[in-house]
Amino acid sequence: MDYKDDDVDLEELDQELAPGMDFEEFQGIVAGAVDSAVDYVDAELSQERAYATDYYHGRPFGDEEEGRSTVVSRDVRDTVQQIMPSLMRIFTSADRVVEYIPRQPEDEAAAQQATDYVNFIMENDNNGFHELYSAFKDALIRKTGTIKVTYDNNEDVKVEHYTGLTNDALTMLTSNEDVEIEDIDEVEQEGTMEPLFDVTIKRRIEDGRVRIQAVPPEELIFNRDARNVEDAEIIGHRRMVTRSELVAMGYDQEDIDELGAGDDDELNTNPESFARNPDTRYPKDTNSDPSLDRFLYIEAYMRVDYDQDGIAELRRVCVGGTGKTILHHEPVDAAPFALFCPDPEPHTLIGTSTAELVMDIQRIKSAVLRNTLDSLAMSIHPRMAVVEGQTNIDDVLNSEVGGIIRQRAPGMVQPLAMPFVGQQAFPMMEYLDSLKESRTGVTKAAAGLNPDALQSTTRAAVDATIQAAQAQIELIARIFAETGMKRLFKLLLKTITVHQDKERIVRLRNTFVPIDPQYWNAEMDVRVNVALGTGGIDQKMQMLSQILGKQEQLMQMLGPDNPLCGMQEYRNTLVKMVELGGFKNPNAFFKDPAQQPPQPPKQPEPEKPDPAMLLAQAEMAKVQAEVQRMQLENQLKIEELKRKDDRERDKDEADVMLRAAEIRAKYGTQVDVAKIRADMDRDREAMNIQYNQQPQQGVPNG
Repeated sequence: MDYKDDDVDLEELDQELAPGMDFEEFQGIVAGAVDSAVDYVDAELSQERAYATDYYHGRPFGDEEEGRSTVVSRDVRDTVQQIMPSLMRIFTSADRVVEYIPRQPEDEAAAQQATDYVNFIMENDNNGFHELYSAFKDALIRKTGTIKVTYDNNEDVKVEHYTGLTNDALTMLTSNEDVEIEDIDEVEQEGTMEPLFDVTIKRRIEDGRVRIQAVPPEELIFNRDARNVEDAEIIGHRRMVTRSELVAMGYDQEDIDELGAGDDDELNTNPESFARNPDTRYPKDTNSDPSLDRFLYIEAYMRVDYDQDGIAELRRVCVGGTGKTILHHEPVDAAPFALFCPDPEPHTLIGTSTAELVMDIQRIKSAVLRNTLDSLAMSIHPRMAVVEGQTNIDDVLNSEVGGIIRQRAPGMVQPLAMPFVGQQAFPMMEYLDSLKESRTGVTKAAAGLNPDALQSTTRAAVDATIQAAQAQIELIARIFAETGMKRLFKLLLKTITVHQDKERIVRLRNTFVPIDPQYWNAEMDVRVNVALGTGGIDQKMQMLSQILGKQEQLMQMLGPDNPLCGMQEYRNTLVKMVELGGFKNPNAFFKDPAQQPPQPPKQPEPEKPDPAMLLAQAEMAKVQAEVQRMQLENQLKIEELKRKDDRERDKDEADVMLRAAEIRAKYGTQVDVAKIRADMDRDREAMNIQYNQQPQQGVPNG
C-alpha cells in the first residue's frame, strides 16, 4: 500500500526535507537506474528464460522440415517434475518449516510463539504451498524464483440491516466509530409510545495481513552487477496496474493522468512473459472503462545519497508510466524480496537453472529421436521408383492397404528398400540419459527404486546408489533453505513486528492465543527445518528408534527429570519420527510438554517397612493389648473390692447406730455416734487411698 498526501506537492516537500538534492536530479538518477536494470533484464535474461520455458513446454525448435518427424523430447520437463516433489516434501511436510532462535533468554517464549504464528500466516493467511511451488518451479526453469513480502491493510466493508431498534439500541449501535448509517426509517408500532427504527448501516473493518507473492521472473529488475539482494544498487518489482489500483494505493487522479495514456506494451511484449503464456497479451481498445486503463508501475528499492551526506541509503521509490515519473519515495531498511536459485554463481545475483543443464541434451535427443523415427517410417513405407508415363501416379501415391497400382508393363513400379538403422541410435540415447543423470542427479534410484526388489545387488549397495542420486537434489534443497527460506522468514518476522499494531487472536496448537508482535525481537535468528541428511527414510527411522530406546533407558534408570534426557527431548524424537512418516501435524499424536501447565510436585512414596520390624511391632502391640487387658481386669477387681468394703462398712455403721440406740434405751447412756462415724469415715478414706496406690498390673493385697 502506498501513501501520498493529497495536499502536499512531492517536489516542494523534497526541497524542504533535503535542500541539497534537487528533485529533477533525483528524477534523473531514478529513471537512469530503472532503465538500465530494465534493459539488462529484457535484453539478456528474459531471452534466455524464454528459451528455457520453450524447452520446458516442448515447443518446436524452428528447424523442422515438412514431411519429417517433428517430435520433441521433454527432458527439461521430466527433470523438473521429478525434482519438484522432493523439494515440496522437504519444505512442506514438517509442521514447523522454520523456527526462530532467541538471542536472549527472555526471548525464548516470544521465539516459540513467533514460530507458530509465522507458520500459521504461511498456511492460513496465505497459500504458502502454492507460492513456494511457483517460486521453486521458476528457479528450476528460469534461473531465479522470487517471493515478495508485503503488508496489506485491507478494509472490509459490510452492509447490515436492523429492524425495530429502540432509541437506546440505536445509540449503542452507532457509538462504534467503524459504523456509518446508510439509511434510517422511523416506524410506528401499536401498543407502545416509544419510537422504533429500521436502520441500514455500513461497517468498515480494517484487517491488516501479511501477504506473500511469487513474483514472475520478468517482473523483477536489478542492476547487472548485483551480487545479492541486500547490496544491490537497485532491485524492484515492475508490473502493469490499472487506474483503479493506483487510486486504491492513494494516488491522485491528476497525478495518474500525467502518466499518459494507458500503456500495455513494455511487459506484455516481453519474450519471457509471452513464452510462459502466449495468451496473456492484453488486447488494446477492448474495454472503454477508464478505470481499467493499464499503466506501468515500478516499485524500486535503490541506494541513493538523497540527503546529501555522502552515504547512499536504501529508499523505496515508486515510479509510473513510460517516463518513469516518481510517484512516491521513502527510506526503508530492507528490500522485501527473497530469491531462490538452484545453482547460484558466486558473486552474482543470478546463477544457473536446472533447465540449462538439460536443454542441450533435449535438443540432441530430439534430433536423434527424429532421425530414428524417420528411418523407421521409411523402412515401413519405402519410397517408390516408377517409370514415367508407364504407371498411374495417383495409384502410386495412394497408401491404402490393398490398393491397386496400374502400370502398362511389369516392373514399372519398384519399392526402394530402406533398411532401419535406428538400432545404432539406442546406445546414444542411453548415453544421453546417463549424462543427464550425472548432471542433475535425477535417476531411477532417486525416483524411488526399491532396494528389496533387486535380488542381484546387496541392499547396502542399492542404498548407497540412492543416496548418491539424491545428493544433488538435497544440495538444491539446502541452498534454498539457507538463502531464500531464511530471508523469507526474516522478512515475515520484520514485517509483522513493524506493521501489526494490535493484538490478534488465532488458533495455535489447538488453543486460541492472543498474538501481539510489538514486543518481539525482530532480529531473532532463523533455523530452517528441512528433512535432509545422510541415509534414506528407513535408515533415519531406524536411527531414531535407537535414540528412542536409549532415551527410554535413561528415563527408567534416572527418572524423567534427569539432566541428560527429559520428556521434551523424548517428544522431539517422536515428532521427528512422525514427520519422517509423512504426517504433517505431530501435535495430533503427542502433546508438547512445554505448552502444558506445570504439574504439582509428587509426594514421595513412603519407604517399604522391614518385615522384621513389622513382626516386632506386631508383638509389641500384642503385649500392649495384654497389659491393657490385665489393667482392665485389675480395675474391675479393685472396684469390686471397694464396693464390697463399702457394703461392709455401711453394715457396720448400721449395727453401730442400732447398738447405740439399744444402749440409750436400756441404760439411758448417750453414745457419741458422730465420733464413731467420723472414725469410720477416716478409715474408709484411708482404705480408698490404699486401693488407688495399688499397682495397675496386679491385684491389690487385702
